[in-house]
Amino acid sequence: MSPADVQPATITACPDGPLLVRGDFELRSEDNAVIPRTRRTLALCRCGASAIKPFCDGTHKLVGFTTGPPDQT
Repeated sequence: MSPADVQPATITACPDGPLLVRGDFELRSEDNAVIPRTRRTLALCRCGASAIKPFCDGTHKLVGFTTGPPDQT
């Protein structure tokens, strides 16, 4: 891959959902092992409830995860 082919990584926070990571990057585990990628774009869990962490499995919808400001009650 030539330098012209390298796409910078971008991270997009989806409202009430995962982080979408696109571009050229390596994802590593807590012990620094490379986690293999099978897709060009990855959805990373932010709610903490995914059964396939670090990836999102859509559980944020079931648990009511929100990214807005906390209620001021």
